[in-house]
Amino acid sequence: QVHVVESGGGLVQAGDSLRLSCAVSGRSFDSYNVGWFRQAPGKERDIVAAISWGGGSTRYADSAKGRFTISRDVAKSTLYLQMNSLKPEDTAVYYCATARRPYEAAVPTTREGYDYWGQGTQVTVSS
Repeated sequence: QVHVVESGGGLVQAGDSLRLSCAVSGRSFDSYNVGWFRQAPGKERDIVAAISWGGGSTRYADSAKGRFTISRDVAKSTLYLQMNSLKPEDTAVYYCATARRPYEAAVPTTREGYDYWGQGTQVTVSS
């Protein structure tokens, strides 16, 4: 059974940084692509960043490029999202998810490519 648990969200001011963590059990990071998504009220759940099962490929939403960094610790089965220079428009619930199939060559960038999700962690950025 796969379990995904996010943590690290909170209330910060614009310009601050946060690091989100995602602990995954039951599915290995060295076999599955994993990603971070976010969903603001009334909006779709969109990709923020993703990393390949081999760790050599990353994908970022345009809004995240240059400010956010995705990383992982395979030994700890933990995924991270370092978020710098936060903006009020980054306010959302952030979700971690694992891809549906192992050893996918292409890193999925839509929610349909992922099957196991955490409960989410709220990030609120005040202006």
